[in-house]
Amino acid sequence: MDELDPVIHVQARLRIVTILDALGSGDSLSFPRLQTLLSTTSGNLATHLRKLEDSGYAIVEKVLEGRNPVTYVSLTDEGRLAFRVYKKHLRALLDSSES
Repeated sequence: MDELDPVIHVQARLRIVTILDALGSGDSLSFPRLQTLLSTTSGNLATHLRKLEDSGYAIVEKVLEGRNPVTYVSLTDEGRLAFRVYKKHLRALLDSSES
């Protein structure tokens, strides 16, 4: 049996990836909105996003909207694929435990 992806398997990152995967491909979510959805601190969220970004699973983009900096987060195609594989492996693990 294949192992679960350790980058995604951490609870906070699993929640992040699940939320971002619900967006359409190429869509993003603002950092403050994601922080609100997760009920987490900005430092904690930034740490987990860095791990996802370093793994190539997420993109963190900082832009100026007017005079205000805004950070947007989205999943890469690689991140979406990794999450699909993660879910497949998790389902197989759960199904094998019922036997």
